[in-house]
Parts: sequence; structure tokens; C-alpha cells
Amino acid sequence: MYIIPAIDLREGKCVRLIQGDYDRQIIYHDDPFRRVKEFRSAGAEWLHIIDLDGAKAGKPMNTDTISAIAALAQLKIEVGGGLRDEDSIKQLLDIGVERVIIGTKAVSDFEWFSEMAEKFSGKIVLGLDARGTKVATDGWTKNSSEPLLKFAKKAAKLPLAAIIYTDISKDGMMKGPNIERTKALAKAVGVAVIASGGVSKIGDIKKLAKTGVEAAIIGRALYEGTLNLAEAIEAAK
Repeated sequence: MYIIPAIDLREGKCVRLIQGDYDRQIIYHDDPFRRVKEFRSAGAEWLHIIDLDGAKAGKPMNTDTISAIAALAQLKIEVGGGLRDEDSIKQLLDIGVERVIIGTKAVSDFEWFSEMAEKFSGKIVLGLDARGTKVATDGWTKNSSEPLLKFAKKAAKLPLAAIIYTDISKDGMMKGPNIERTKALAKAVGVAVIASGGVSKIGDIKKLAKTGVEAAIIGRALYEGTLNLAEAIEAAK
């Protein structure tokens, strides 16, 4: 298992939203570029970026910042937030993003999502954000009736790069990930699963490593200092 540090961008700044609530925001650092260099120095190879403005607007909004981060050539980048048309996917891949994360549009228009997964084989990540057993969409502001495992199994038949599973109730709370549901998802699909949400200590990483997931995304814990990235990367091995 490997560790992916996260940057959530809002108006070009590194922030975290508590349980996906745009009214519960913590600003950590105005300079995401410094964070990228710190992550690289700690041994990270990947960077997870969510364009929060894009997730709400339905189209990428922080592309200038993302492009500048990609130009640093420090880390391989995956980006999500507002990717709901082919041009947006191309735009991010063209500026140096390694893979893109699609959530809302995958649920609302699975036929289109399937087409994009085939067209950009190995470059598309399914972002499965869930409250309980149901998938959430639109920057976590809406709940769908789509069952998590059923949808994951259907999507796993496509040539995806990975599936990122986020339990919204855990995200930003620093109270540990949803181990059981993460394990069930990893067992149910034949695609690499990346865990996200709630990881706050080394013990969480060791538990996730036993679930069969390929990687774990860490955000707030790094900014709050409850996890040291270099130690987390070592523990994941």
C-alpha cells in the first residue's frame, strides 16, 4: 500500500472541509506549492488534488494552480472536482495531470462515464463518495439512491485506473476510516481501491493495509500534525 497526500483547493488555497460542508472550512496554508515540495521531500510519489470550487461549479476552476503544480514535476497528480465533460478531462490531462477523478457525472450519466473510461483507458478514476451505503454527488451536497457496492461492481468492469472510496461521515473528522466498508468494497471489485477519509494515525494505516486497498489518501491529519508523512509512508509498506 502507498500513501497519497491531499490538497483541497479553494480559490487557490489549501483548505479542508469538515464532512464536505462548504460552510465548515479550515484554511491551512496559502501556498500549495510549498506543500507539494514538503510532500516530495517526505517520500511521496503521488498527489491528490480536489478542486472544491470546481466540484460545486460543475467545471474545473483552479486549473491555473493545478497547471503550476504539475509544472513543478515533483509528484504524479490525480485531480477531481467538476469533471463532467470530455473537454475538462482533456484539459487536465494536457497540463500534466496523470489521472482524473470523476464522481457526480459517473452516477448521473453512466453511459457517458463508460465512454470516457474506454476513451481514456487507465486515466480515469471513479470517485465513490458515500453517506452510509448510498453514493453522494455534486461536491457531497446531494445524496443519490445508488447503492455503493452495486454501483462499484458495475463500474469495475471498465478499464479504470482505480476507485477512490470516501466515507463522507469520516472525512475531515480524524476519527479513523470506515475499515469494514472499505474492506468489503476492496473484496467486491477487481479494480484497485484507494481509501479516503478519516485517517489520522499510524494505526489507521496499518488497519487499512490489511483490507486489500492499493493506497490511502491523507489530508487533514498531515496539516494538523497528527501524522508524519514520512512515517506514514513507511508504515504503509
